[in-house]
Amino acid sequence: MKQFIKMAALTVAVCTSVTANAATRWDMATPYVDATHHTQNIRQFAEEVKTATDGEFEIIVHAGASLIKHKEIPRAVRTQQVPIGEVFIGILGNEDPIYKLDNLPFLATNFTQAKKLYEVSKSALQAKLDKKGMMLLYSVPWPPQGLYSKEPINNIADFKGAKLRAYSSTLSRLAILLEASPTTVQSVEIPQAFSTGIIDMMITSPTTGVSSQSWDYVNNYTDVQAWIPKNMVIVNKRAFKRLDKSFQQALLTAAATAEQRGWEMAMNETTSKTQELAAKGMKVVEPTPELMESLKAIGDDMAKEWAEEAGEEGKALLSEYH
Repeated sequence: MKQFIKMAALTVAVCTSVTANAATRWDMATPYVDATHHTQNIRQFAEEVKTATDGEFEIIVHAGASLIKHKEIPRAVRTQQVPIGEVFIGILGNEDPIYKLDNLPFLATNFTQAKKLYEVSKSALQAKLDKKGMMLLYSVPWPPQGLYSKEPINNIADFKGAKLRAYSSTLSRLAILLEASPTTVQSVEIPQAFSTGIIDMMITSPTTGVSSQSWDYVNNYTDVQAWIPKNMVIVNKRAFKRLDKSFQQALLTAAATAEQRGWEMAMNETTSKTQELAAKGMKVVEPTPELMESLKAIGDDMAKEWAEEAGEEGKALLSEYH
């Protein structure tokens, strides 16, 4: 009898403790390591949500694809495997061409143009996500994309036969037009991919170049400023609706702050990380006029292809942007 009373008392104590300390915890899947400005921004975003809710709503950030692989994050959010995640927008290009828009080469090559393109396409992105049971919380850009290679790239012929890292369907198409071989490699796998010969070159941001310590496996960085892609933080709609109203507002307020802060971080990253590549011994060069002329011509062709694929909706977005 004494044992029963003791067990009952323990059960009551545990239940009381759980009730007293009840809090909402969300696991957040992100694909990039802590060294990137995206992950740093997300960690600050999570901290602001926690502070605004007096610790009652906590977002646990799992960086570097440690919880879910990058390509699987959208499905994981859609199916409520996790309520929130970060994803590179272009990785969804196979689902709908609208997701490819900010990856079109030489369409938006500075931050003013990139912000305008985002404003033009934001409602379309929101509509696509809504149909899949998801919401767009905020979006943050990468610095302009540059070319990393073991050998100097002076003209279009230098791409022929090379193994080019492709992280989206658009980049895969670009690789094919360059007569290179597109190879899918996650950002956390870049050093090993270069060291084992899986890839010979990549087009990515100075941020990724620094976080993956690119100077250990390539010598050249050609600052072609091809495009300014973005990541987006997405949330499951049902999970959002189940939140207390005050938690919803805290999440949305922190998201708006994170978006503004993230754009500023990206602009600062462009300068600081490019300088760091040079400081680590990489040869940072401007592209030759011959190379840029050829790349821009391919970019024009890809924009036309995209407009045909995206149909009237895509053509209208391009028209509004221009």
